[in-house]
Amino acid sequence: MNVNQSVPPVPSFGQPQPVYPGYHQSSYGGQSGSTAPTIPYGAYNGPVPGYQQTPPQGMSRAPPSSGAPPSSTAQAPCGQAAYGQFGQGDVQNGPSSTVQMQRLPGSQPFGSPLAPVGNQPAVLQPYGPPPTSAQVTAQLSGMQISGAVAPAPPSSGLGYGPPTSLASASGSFPNSGLYGSYPQGQAPPLSQAQGHPGIQTPQRSAPSQASGFTPPASGGPRLPSMTGPLLPGQSFGGPSVSQPNHVSSPPPQALPPGTQMTGPLGPLPPMHSPQQPGYQPQQNGSFGPTRGPQPNYGSPYPAAPTFGSQSGPQPLPPKRLDPDAIPSPIQVIEDDRNNRGTEPFVTGVRGQVPPLVTTNFLVKDQGNASPRYIRCTSYNIPCTSDMAKQAQVPLAAVIKPLARLPPEEASPYVVDHGESGPLRCNRCKAYMCPFMQFIEGGRRFQCCFCSCINDVPPQYFQHLDHTGKRVDAYDRPELSLGSYEFLATVDYCKNSKFPSPPAFIFMIDVSYNAIRTGLVRLLCEELKSLLDFLPREGGAEESAIRVGFVTYNKVLHFYNVKSSLAQPQMMVVSDVADMFVPLLDGFLVNVNESRAVITSLLDQIPEMFADTRETETVFVPVIQAGMEALKAAECAGKLFLFHTSLPIAEAPGKLKNRDDRKLINTDKEKTLFQPQTGAYQTLAKECVAQGCCVDLFLFPNQYVDVATLSVVPQLTGGSVYKYACFQVENDQERFLSDLRRDVQKVVGFDAVMRVRTSTGIRAVDFFGAFYMSNTTDVELAGLDGDKTVTVEFKHDDRLNEESGALLQCALLYTSCAGQRRLRIHNLALNCCTQLADLYRNCETDTLINYMAKFAYRGVLNSPVKAVRDTLITQCAQILACYRKNCASPSSAGQLILPECMKLLPVYLNCVLKSDVLQPGAEITTDDRAYVRQLVTSMDVAETNVFFYPRLLSLTKSPIESTTEPPAVRASEERLSNGDMYLLENGLNLFLWVGASVQQGVVQSLFSVSSFSQITSGLVRARSQGNMGVEKLGQYHILCHVS
Repeated sequence: MNVNQSVPPVPSFGQPQPVYPGYHQSSYGGQSGSTAPTIPYGAYNGPVPGYQQTPPQGMSRAPPSSGAPPSSTAQAPCGQAAYGQFGQGDVQNGPSSTVQMQRLPGSQPFGSPLAPVGNQPAVLQPYGPPPTSAQVTAQLSGMQISGAVAPAPPSSGLGYGPPTSLASASGSFPNSGLYGSYPQGQAPPLSQAQGHPGIQTPQRSAPSQASGFTPPASGGPRLPSMTGPLLPGQSFGGPSVSQPNHVSSPPPQALPPGTQMTGPLGPLPPMHSPQQPGYQPQQNGSFGPTRGPQPNYGSPYPAAPTFGSQSGPQPLPPKRLDPDAIPSPIQVIEDDRNNRGTEPFVTGVRGQVPPLVTTNFLVKDQGNASPRYIRCTSYNIPCTSDMAKQAQVPLAAVIKPLARLPPEEASPYVVDHGESGPLRCNRCKAYMCPFMQFIEGGRRFQCCFCSCINDVPPQYFQHLDHTGKRVDAYDRPELSLGSYEFLATVDYCKNSKFPSPPAFIFMIDVSYNAIRTGLVRLLCEELKSLLDFLPREGGAEESAIRVGFVTYNKVLHFYNVKSSLAQPQMMVVSDVADMFVPLLDGFLVNVNESRAVITSLLDQIPEMFADTRETETVFVPVIQAGMEALKAAECAGKLFLFHTSLPIAEAPGKLKNRDDRKLINTDKEKTLFQPQTGAYQTLAKECVAQGCCVDLFLFPNQYVDVATLSVVPQLTGGSVYKYACFQVENDQERFLSDLRRDVQKVVGFDAVMRVRTSTGIRAVDFFGAFYMSNTTDVELAGLDGDKTVTVEFKHDDRLNEESGALLQCALLYTSCAGQRRLRIHNLALNCCTQLADLYRNCETDTLINYMAKFAYRGVLNSPVKAVRDTLITQCAQILACYRKNCASPSSAGQLILPECMKLLPVYLNCVLKSDVLQPGAEITTDDRAYVRQLVTSMDVAETNVFFYPRLLSLTKSPIESTTEPPAVRASEERLSNGDMYLLENGLNLFLWVGASVQQGVVQSLFSVSSFSQITSGLVRARSQGNMGVEKLGQYHILCHVS
């Protein structure tokens, strides 16, 4: 089968499918814009409107205009395209010092050009050599998204231009009006980097206007220089129009009216304009401090001119990054929703970049796995390893094998090949997929992964049509779909024996802390009803999962809940050093058969331990007991462990309090993330071998060493939930919601996953919650629909641009009904020989997911500062490579971003500011360890909202509206005192209340009469008949009063 060929719609397989009648497949990739003639560059360096200038004698200047500055929305003659010197993939962040250009989305044709600027003499424009990777690193490291003031040394060079309105990062932001005209007789602030109009500066190098440009072998692209004085009217090359994804300085300012230059040129005294409150001039190259003198440019002028009584250089105001010059994630998300959220995403095209994870869309499987299962950092892989090293873009895939699908999409079809089992390649063991090529009339097939020729079994034989495809291709899911399942034969089972249905064991801490907080009583009451909702297969009437119960403090209590008993029986094991299970029959039971006994037990547990004073607990023996119980029952399963304190009792796995904040920002900080003892890793390995998954619910009042306790859940594919200082009245709803979801979700047990690739690349590294005993097999005692495995790929040979690259993820697991299955996901990617194709097909959200997991694993073995520096360096190398090889020449101070990566600096800055890499004073060691293990198994959508939280304005939408409130950029400067905002990151909700919010809203939400009576802290919103408040009142919120 030709992988480049679009696969027609798939007919039904005897099961209903989400088909779209009359829908014609649309192509999302490879659209080429119409060619437009290049518009000549507009004039540079006109005078600033609003005040008079006296040009130097000997040079003529056009009279200054008194009109408004050019608007970024100016219209141009119809039929001309707004087009600059940068390609469609180039992105300029922020305004430049010339006329603005509105950038249209990449999926739309170019619009009309801007109206030409009036005649203005061109003078010297600052233009230096492009920055190296180290310079870009310095720029990123100094980046302050929140607008913090960053003092910087002055830079040299001349620069003039008309004041412009601020252009948005994505080309669709409204004008900010920061740089308007100045009143008569008042000058704008000036920097040492600015020169004076009409002054010719000899012996300055400048870029050539020649069209034949050849970049140097290293560093950014450099232009040939010319020497000698500039002639009147001579201008320099460089960016002529504002381009949406380049970050540059704000427009430079001219001299005050009537100024006579009588001495050597030098820095002008700073003067502030009332039209720019709080905004300082932005440097040339927004990310990072202002640079010093550039090569081939002289240093700043040695002295200052005389301005009346002023006789020397004045201190400069601090530089400040304009947040509006940074690309807006909100705008990018909204544009993608509008452009790609209306039609289904058809997977029949190889290497097609899917919509963003923030976009709601339907998927039609036509040969490649849905992006809900697999997302890649790039859908166009470099053909050679040298090219990949040059670009420094990680080649990785975030795989979610058991991802839950929306109701509109069909679950993967289950294929049963009987006793013969699924058809595989004899050499590489890849499973049959749509990319296998059948030859010799269908009697043999060629493996698409290793090119091995295999015989087709007689029972699987089918004739080929005139295109070389099997005539039954669309009747077999494995030949037409990207995702499907095989029923496994006994050869895929342990000990050549089909598995038994799995079991759930609830292990409850009954120490003093758990009883005092009301946790035990709350949990037992919930379990009475929750056991009716255990996961089940398809249309099964009841779940096949069996359950068992254990309570513990310093000793363990096992319960016999056999259906034939009138009352449950308790057996105590006090020898925790040599753990064993005291009973087999009656410990794991069917819920419906033993309903009465189980209910009686759950009623008695809170009463039996109501008067306990035991504060010490054990941990490792509890997990050992559950594992031994599953081993005795010869089944896989999951342990639900509810724990409250540091296990300090004398037993295996005893821990000590090692919380030491003095280690933060030292070389020993990494020890805070490492387990105290190797006993936990050894125990986790034994659990994986048995198929015993552990989900841990923590309720600490103080340090419990999450870094150590989470090792077993982490390596067994389990989850960790943490409720610090648990209180029933505040945390009940959140805890019960997590518990219900955790118990009810579908889980694959005793799983093994392998990722196969076509010749040329191979999987080299893995990130997630799992255990690996070798370099290829990912072993998971349990895998649910929320867990992901991130895989990194490296080259081991040259790839072919025509055949592309293939990935196949095969997951062998036991279903909740005890059925052994194989789930297969296939994905075909393009290969490229041009770096521009690589950067054009990247996905920033997946890239950030990989980089965060890479960094969070790095803190286990390296100082946090070294990990942060590694992230910054890699990001700088990615952008420097794009600038050098893909972007058009531009000023050295501009940070040029690829269209698909224009949010990379913003998102990376969020990762660098996360609790793990940059903890605040209030962040505990346990919190950092908890977040580190949590992010390790997150999918792309979860890391997107975790690192860049959603900020919703609650007062911007009508109360009766059922739609989501409008999102706001996550910055403190966006908050208004008259509004309320809800901030959520997937884990927590924060309600920010402005001091000027309406009194009626305050009364309905908080039941207080005025704003001053609101108390910050964990509260529950109250409802008094207000629809909006009722929706908000479903959650516990943290009220932060401004």
